[in-house]
Amino acid sequence: LPACAQALAEPERQPLEWTANFYDAMCNFEFLPAGRIIAGAGTGRDVTCVNCFVMGEIEDSLKGIMHAVSEAALTMKQGGGIGMHFGTLRHRGAAVKGVGSVSSGAVSFMDLWNAMCGTIMSAGSRRGAMMATLSCDHPDIEEFIAAKHKAGRLTNFNVSVLVTDAFMQAVADGSPWPLRFNGEVVRTLKSARLIWDDI
Repeated sequence: LPACAQALAEPERQPLEWTANFYDAMCNFEFLPAGRIIAGAGTGRDVTCVNCFVMGEIEDSLKGIMHAVSEAALTMKQGGGIGMHFGTLRHRGAAVKGVGSVSSGAVSFMDLWNAMCGTIMSAGSRRGAMMATLSCDHPDIEEFIAAKHKAGRLTNFNVSVLVTDAFMQAVADGSPWPLRFNGEVVRTLKSARLIWDDI
């Protein structure tokens, strides 16, 4: 089916010849389309032929978070893997002024995505795949790095720390490392190497 579907896009519109060309190339591993193309092209199902999507910014509000979870669920339903940056969400213990409370932190909200991913069957045939990122200077970075150490937590996620040249220089120098949110220093670690060692 993928070979037939790909042949339809050829400008010469010679589907039998191009189908055979694509089929031979795929069988000989000279050309292999992405997994979503192999799974969806030519099936007639309403699925994506794109493997991965970088999702938009997560607004730091309950409404924004729930909107982002919903958007991710709909993307996964069509078969797409998703990647999100959680650095826009306030850190654990930060004030939530509207309700006079404190935030449970960026990592805690990842559990929503994880539960959604474990529930939604991606394109009706497989569990979804997600990647989460957090910057090396986010106040929750230590919790983020350690989150998957707990058995059964964030099992639907790959996690990646976004590092900067400044961080790498601080690691090399053994310098203190400030953790910030919205430009304000929340706390400072004795050495950037503490984060490096955790990673």
